Amino acid sequence: MNAPLDAAQDALTIARRQAEVVAALRHVVPEHCVMYREEEVRPYECDGLSLFRELPMVVVLPETESQVQEILRLCKRLQVPVVARGAGTGLSGGAMPHAGGVLLGMAKFNQIRRLDARTCTAVVQPGVRNLAISEAAAPYNLYYAPDPSSQIACSIGGNVAENSGGVHCLKYGLTVHNVLRVRMVTMDGDIAELGSEALDAPGLDLLAVFIGSEGMLGVVTEVTVKLVPKPALAQVIMASFDHVETAADAVAGIIAAGIIPAGLEMMDKRATAIVEPFVQAGYDLDAAAILLCESDGTPETVAAEIARMTDVFERSGATRIQVSASEAERLRFWAGRKNAFPAAGRASPDYYCMDGTIPRRQVGRVLLAIQEMEVRYDMRCANVFHAGDGNLHPLILFDANDPDSVRRAEDFGAEILELCVQVGGTVTGEHGVGIEKINQMCVQFTREELDAFHAVKHAFDPGGLLNPNKVIPTLARCAEYGRMHVHAGELRFPELPRF
Repeated sequence: MNAPLDAAQDALTIARRQAEVVAALRHVVPEHCVMYREEEVRPYECDGLSLFRELPMVVVLPETESQVQEILRLCKRLQVPVVARGAGTGLSGGAMPHAGGVLLGMAKFNQIRRLDARTCTAVVQPGVRNLAISEAAAPYNLYYAPDPSSQIACSIGGNVAENSGGVHCLKYGLTVHNVLRVRMVTMDGDIAELGSEALDAPGLDLLAVFIGSEGMLGVVTEVTVKLVPKPALAQVIMASFDHVETAADAVAGIIAAGIIPAGLEMMDKRATAIVEPFVQAGYDLDAAAILLCESDGTPETVAAEIARMTDVFERSGATRIQVSASEAERLRFWAGRKNAFPAAGRASPDYYCMDGTIPRRQVGRVLLAIQEMEVRYDMRCANVFHAGDGNLHPLILFDANDPDSVRRAEDFGAEILELCVQVGGTVTGEHGVGIEKINQMCVQFTREELDAFHAVKHAFDPGGLLNPNKVIPTLARCAEYGRMHVHAGELRFPELPRF
C-alpha cells in the first residue's frame, strides 16, 4: 500500500537534491554551462559502450580551470559524485554517469596551448582531439604517435584516463610512454602537477599511476605530450594466411627475428569480410587471417626491413604477400583496420568490442577458442587486434533489442576476458575497466592486490566521489560474482573468486 507513496517521496527527494546542486553550480559557472532537463542530459547517458546507460542528475561544462576547482569543491561539500567526461568515445563504460551525480564535461578545454618544435613537445588541454595534435605538428614534420582507431574524435584527456594505444603502439608505446606532464585538479579542488618536461621528476612516479586511472584520481586540465619526427618513408606488408594459427605463428616469427615493426595488426576472415565493403581497402577476402606489418624510417632502413619481414612471412606459410606501393595505398590498408568498429556497426544492429591482452604465443589458441565460443553462444564474432603486443579486440555482433542476445553477448565477452587471464594475460589492454570489466577484476587480482588499488584511490580521493563504483570491485562484489559462476553452467571458471 505504501509503495506509490514511497516512490513519490523518493522522486521529490531527488528533485530537491537536483535543484540544490543546479542552484549551487550556477554560482560557479554561467547558466548556459549547467544542464539538467532530460532532453539536455540524454546525450550523456553513455560512452561508446551503449550496453550501460544512466542519466546524470546534472551536466556541467566548465570553461576555465578555476571553474573546475570550484565545481569539485562544491561537489565535495555537498557529497555529490563526479564523473569526468571527454569526447565520450570510451568503450568500457568509464564515462557512464552517476544517477545522483554531476557529469563534468571537459569538451570546452580544446586549445593547444603551446607547440615547441625545438623540444618536440606540445602543451594541450584535455578536450583537444588526438588527431588535432598531429595536424598542428605536421608543418614541423612532427606528429603525436599514439593513434587509437577513434583518433579523429577521441580527446587527449580521455587517452590519459584510459592509457590509450593504437596500431603503432608496438614501436612507439602507449599514452604513458608519450606524456611528460599532467596538470590535474583533485577532489579537494587543489592543483597538482605530475611528471615534468625534464627527463625526470623528483619523488614518486605518480604520473604513471595517474595515466590509466580512469578518472578516479583527479580531473585533467592540461597535458604535455611528446612529439616524434615523421619518418622519411613508411610501407606496409599485407600478408595472407589460410589458418589463424599460421598467422599467429608468423607474428611470433617477426618478433623472434628481432624486428620491431611500427605496427603489426591482425584481422580474421569475418573481420575483413565486414570491413572491405565499407572501406574497399583491397583486403584478401579468401584468407583465414591477414597481417598488416609496417616498417618506417629511412628508405634504406625500410627496404631492408621489408625484405626481412617478407622472408619471415614466406617461411611462415603466407599464401599472399602485398607491399604498399604508395602512401595512398598504405593509408588505405590502415583505413580498413581503423574502421573495423564502424564497419561492424553496419553489419549488425549492435556490436560489443572486447579488449583483453594475452601473451603472443597464445594468440592462435585463443582465436580457436573464440571460434568454439561462437558456436556455443550462437553468435558471430569478428577479430581485429594489435597482434604485436597481444591486445585482442573481438567484436561480438548482437541485437540490443533482444534481451537473450544481450545476455549471450555479455556472457561471451566475460568468457573471452577470463580466458585471457587463464592463459597468462590481462582483462584490458587500452580500453580500461570502467563498469564493463569490473567483475573480471575479481578473476585477475587477489584480495590483497585489490586492497592496494583501493588504498591508492583513497590516497587521492578519500571520499570516493570521483567516478565511483567503477574499475575496482569490492570484496562483496567479488564474492557474489564467484557464486554466480558456480551456478552458471556455461561459464568455465567455477573456482572463483580467488580470495
